[in-house]
Amino acid sequence: MRLHELYPFPEEYAQRKRVGRGPGSGSGCTSGRGNKGQNSRSGGGRPAWFEGGQMPLARRLPKRGFKNILRVEYTAINLDYLLAAFPGVEEITVEAIYERGLCKTGSPLKILSRGEVTAKVSVEAHRFSAAAAEKITKAGGTVKALEG
Repeated sequence: MRLHELYPFPEEYAQRKRVGRGPGSGSGCTSGRGNKGQNSRSGGGRPAWFEGGQMPLARRLPKRGFKNILRVEYTAINLDYLLAAFPGVEEITVEAIYERGLCKTGSPLKILSRGEVTAKVSVEAHRFSAAAAEKITKAGGTVKALEG
């Protein structure tokens, strides 16, 4: 079975309604919209969130707390997961981590300390936890924290 063999077949689709094609079509003239009013106009109608003029829900509910719009969300990766993805590699760069799909491309990266570092490895990331940096340097590797 192939994609073009799946039901429903093209000849079984409901045909789209062609409006505004003359009086003989049954939906000519006003194209099924009625004569006048807001909904007869192009771009007419009200948005889905309109509540008939009553105070909208978003304005009725109390606003609490503080939203920090400048907060930077880091993607956290533990050492055991990172080293398992790069077996026998001496230098791990941010670009290589993005290419392997360990985190979303362009998102800031933080390395956490779960797992053991047995081999000498150089790791590049935006941030490191203190314990992760200590484990990497204790194994003879280097830690490179990027700007931004």
